Amino acid sequence: MIRTVWAVARRPDLWATAVRQARRTAPAGWWRRRPFLPVPGGEYLEFRLQTQYGDAHAEPVPADTISYLEWCRSWDRGA
Repeated sequence: MIRTVWAVARRPDLWATAVRQARRTAPAGWWRRRPFLPVPGGEYLEFRLQTQYGDAHAEPVPADTISYLEWCRSWDRGA
């Protein structure tokens, strides 16, 4: 996970998209529960990892996360 965070940190052009996606996927009332960050729920993350890698406990590949954020950005722009 740290490698993925660093990969996004090195791409300032994707920061706004990353924040937007965090807000979209964060569960309601995220500020009332630890870790007090707008991160997706565990079930959602397991589902995404299972559908992408075939293993709900796989480590996300940083390049895949970057590609996903680039896709989200282009989708939001209507491209």
